[in-house]
Order: sequence, then C-alpha cells, then structure tokens
Amino acid sequence: MVKAFILDFDGLIVDTETPWYYAFRDIYQEHGLELGLELWSRNVGTDFEDFHPYLYLEETLQRSIDHDHIKRLSEQKYAAYLGQAAILPGVLELLKSAREQGIRLAVASSSTRDWVHGYLQTLGIFDQFAVIHTAEDVKRVKPDPELYLLALKSLGIEASEAVVFEDSPNGLKAAKAAGIRCVIVPNEVTRNLQFQLHDLRLSSLIEFQLEKL
Repeated sequence: MVKAFILDFDGLIVDTETPWYYAFRDIYQEHGLELGLELWSRNVGTDFEDFHPYLYLEETLQRSIDHDHIKRLSEQKYAAYLGQAAILPGVLELLKSAREQGIRLAVASSSTRDWVHGYLQTLGIFDQFAVIHTAEDVKRVKPDPELYLLALKSLGIEASEAVVFEDSPNGLKAAKAAGIRCVIVPNEVTRNLQFQLHDLRLSSLIEFQLEKL
C-alpha cells in the first residue's frame, strides 16, 4: 500500500534547472565556449562535486575569473529566463489526488533549505508537505540515498510504502539505492539523459493516474 509520495523539487515541481542551464550556457558563449547538456547534466539533481561551472570555466580558459561577478551575472540571467516562477503542469493535480487518497507528501531535495522553502512558500504549497528535507539535513546529497532514507524515517514508513517522483538520473539513482519505486518525469534539460531501472516514465505529471500506480 502506498502511504507517501516523495517529490524532488528542482525540475519536478518548478523547472528551475532549464533557466540555470541557459544562464551558464550564455556565460560560456560570452567567453567563446560551448556548454553542452551532457556536461551540465553532471550537476543536475546533485551538487557541484562532479562539475562546477565556475571552476570548469577557469580550467578551460586557463585563467582565473571573478566568481562574484559570474554569480551576479548568472543570477540575473537565471531570473530573466525563469520569469514568473510557476508550478509545472500536473503537480497540483498530483498533490490533490494524494490528499484525497490519504497519501502523505514529502520533498527531498539536494538544494538548500532557503531555496526550497522559499519557492514552496511563494507558490503557496509549503503546508501541503508533511516532511521537507534538503541539503543541510544530510552529509551527502543525491545520488547518495541519504535524503530518501531520511524522508522515509521522518514519515515513519518503509521503502515499499513510498513512491518517489524525480526528473534526473542522480535522483533516480538515489531513490533506487534507498529501495523506493521511482516515477521519472524528465524536463527539457534531462529528457535526453540515460535513465535506468525506473518504474514508470512520464513526459509530464499530467499523465499520472493514481489508479494505475
């Protein structure tokens, strides 16, 4: 029996990932470089351990860059691409369906607490989640399973009683390592990446039907 849905945040509830990619793609182009999706995808759903856009830019240019300037520039470009933050299609319907069926809701995100809480509050859905865990709550973020194991513990349920919703291979790896079924809903940045061992793949959460789970 399904007792809880555990949702990723970035790219699943709000597509913050595509604007960030576009922002750094522009910055790289301004430095005469190309930033491919395959390279950028290394940090999607995780931290900058495998690919740090600032350090990689320095290494490629073989010179130091002003990190504060790049940070300000990327944030400006990100805001321009994001525009008015909006919940992705199907998310509200998923939350409503879960509530009606008595299924608890949680968020497990590799992003920071301020980032996730801020967006959820702005979007008016913060109070719908019984549990919210972010990068500050664990030693290692996804693809390590710690975030999902912690969410299970906080919810007081077994892995077999939960379903994870993810948009990235790193998130999928974390969910499966925690022994949880995982529904993949890729976004523009992640749809061409390699996903393995997922239980269900949707092009949008609009397609999700609780009865078929």
